[in-house]
Amino acid sequence: MTPTRQKLLVLYLAHSGLDAHVVSWAQWDGTGKEDHIPGDQDEPPYASGLEALRDGWRLLQMSPLRPHAPGEEFRTSYLKYEFVFEKLEPFHG
Repeated sequence: MTPTRQKLLVLYLAHSGLDAHVVSWAQWDGTGKEDHIPGDQDEPPYASGLEALRDGWRLLQMSPLRPHAPGEEFRTSYLKYEFVFEKLEPFHG
């Protein structure tokens, strides 16, 4: 059996639907084939979370939907709609 390594993709979307456009992202490659750091690309790897699913990424976690506290409706200090994806790829190390 060929060993596998995990690749992770975190997409922050414009709203809670997987079809929303990507506003920020980060990726990590446990295979060692690619090195990424946040902000190293001008364009996201996918236009939406749905596009990542269609390319074989598995959705691991979605942010829970929570209402804003009164007075916090327009606070932009964090990105609310985080989606974590993974792929398992063969590793020949």
